[in-house]
Amino acid sequence: MASRIEDYALLSDLHTGALIGCDGSLDWLCFPRFDSPSVFTALLGTERNGRWLMAPADPGARILSRSYRGSTFVLETVWETGSGTVKVVEFMPVGERCSTLVRRIVGVTGSVDMAQEIIIRPGYGKVLPWVRRVKDAAGTHAIVAVAGPDAIVLRGDQLPQAIDHKHGGTFTVEAGDTVDQELSWYASHRPIPAPLDIDTELAATVAYWEDWASQCSRDGKYAPMVERSLLVLRALTHDDTGGIVAAPTTSLPEDFGGARNWDYRYCWLRDAALTLEAMLTHGYENEALKWRNWLLRAVAGDPEDLQIVYGLSGERELTEGVLEHLRGYEGSLPVRIGNGAVGQYQADVVGEVMVALEKLRLAGGKEDHFSWPLQLAMLKFVERHLTQKDHGIWEMRGDVQYFTHSRVMMWAAFDCGVRAVRNHKLKGRAAHWEKIRDRLRTEILAHGFNKERNTFTQTYGGTATDASLLVIPQVGFVAYDSPEMMGTVAAMEAELVDSHGLILRYQSASGLDGLSPGEHPFLACSFWLVEQYAHTGRREEAVALMDKLTGLANDLGLLSEEYSMEDARMVGNYPQAFSHLALVRAADALHGTEALSLSAEAAGAEAADAERAEASSTLPQPHESMGT
Repeated sequence: MASRIEDYALLSDLHTGALIGCDGSLDWLCFPRFDSPSVFTALLGTERNGRWLMAPADPGARILSRSYRGSTFVLETVWETGSGTVKVVEFMPVGERCSTLVRRIVGVTGSVDMAQEIIIRPGYGKVLPWVRRVKDAAGTHAIVAVAGPDAIVLRGDQLPQAIDHKHGGTFTVEAGDTVDQELSWYASHRPIPAPLDIDTELAATVAYWEDWASQCSRDGKYAPMVERSLLVLRALTHDDTGGIVAAPTTSLPEDFGGARNWDYRYCWLRDAALTLEAMLTHGYENEALKWRNWLLRAVAGDPEDLQIVYGLSGERELTEGVLEHLRGYEGSLPVRIGNGAVGQYQADVVGEVMVALEKLRLAGGKEDHFSWPLQLAMLKFVERHLTQKDHGIWEMRGDVQYFTHSRVMMWAAFDCGVRAVRNHKLKGRAAHWEKIRDRLRTEILAHGFNKERNTFTQTYGGTATDASLLVIPQVGFVAYDSPEMMGTVAAMEAELVDSHGLILRYQSASGLDGLSPGEHPFLACSFWLVEQYAHTGRREEAVALMDKLTGLANDLGLLSEEYSMEDARMVGNYPQAFSHLALVRAADALHGTEALSLSAEAAGAEAADAERAEASSTLPQPHESMGT
């Protein structure tokens, strides 16, 4: 049985990611890319679907500590047994092109018997590879597994033995010993890659992550969580293409045992646009520009072919299918690969992209012969689809609607176009866009705002709310403290905020999404609520909710998509970029409003001092009152 979601650590080499549980079992790894078929799939099945266990053989062993080394994705776990302690150091070398994962076991005290078991199953845990022992060109013994285009080579000081279609065994580590295991993927038609110098690769990987983190601008109480969240976003970015996956996993359920299981190993324009904003805010202009270039390549062509989600390199074919041979995480079926949302029309996406690119312009990013014409084409696309209903930000699989959030983001798209011309002197139809923008505003206030209930609504003419409405002031449609938003927040607190203070995306029992009801509070939306509170003088509530949310992160600072307070466990794909993006935004809001408050207090104190000084200067001086 797979571990609880929050028990997993993420490793990344900026091409793919691995999940390793507190029990020392590597249960999920796709080679060589995030969206490649997995070679270890126990996360969604059983150990027979592939895993790599490395842990003390003593069943009474316990973890003394588990953490990333500084600001890196080098995982260090200290185990204690009745006979001694060991440290396990695990990482994926960054900068190498061979997709490798290293596990180093260091004896600390006494002696510890370590157990290992490796079951390699390419093709999402379905394919039994041909496995053999070889001696490579360097004279090093290795285990090689080949299946079709994929080949895996395992090298190490203590190679396991073949046991009934798997490899396993034990070995002893004494104090002062170091035992290395190196697992690498390579294309099966190529020669076995040379072994790595583990010391050199470890030092280089630590240096890379530490150097990247050192460039991060961060302040305030939540600075450590902001840094880790930005590191997660970087870890989920494909270094070659600049594509950012929503999560490195598929089919981790939004409702245990239910069917809300989706493949998130792709690049949503919305998530990527928000990542650009977060990176810009914290000093990563190069990453933002790299994402823009990915966007230009991905959406190039006829704007009518615009998609909401693409593959890592901009692939358009992401056909959704089901892996029938897997039993699903805790029995949650179906297990899906691909994503049917690729064919949906979501009217908000261009607005998200335009807002992000506006932020890039404000940060000094220059438009080129490709980027601005592309934005012009996207605005034409939005104009041609002005009257079309959509599936909304939550990718509803029910009937299309006029979603208020989507209409606001269409307004934001034209607003950004107008400001690009007016403020940045780019060429465009500003007057024409202004008319469309203003018509949209009138329409939204007439049909997306319920005057009787004093709230924006999920859909035109409806009465229910939706957490996506919290985005409305973020793009400037109304102020955070406008009467419309204050009424909307009050309605949400009554309808969507649960007894623990977390917020649902929407009322799934309405059937609007075309699925059976049942999901848990969505962490990104709860972070949006923190931002809303921070901007409307509800600082104490904002801090309390932020503390609660950051407290839901695991020991490594990682967050999933949702959280079940009743079960005290994470839910959904993990780690989730959207959750970490919203955390950064909420922390920025809290820090910014705190700075404004302190500035106002300082200005008030200065004014009071000046007033007292002026009053004092008008009083009789001592020598005058004493007649001296």
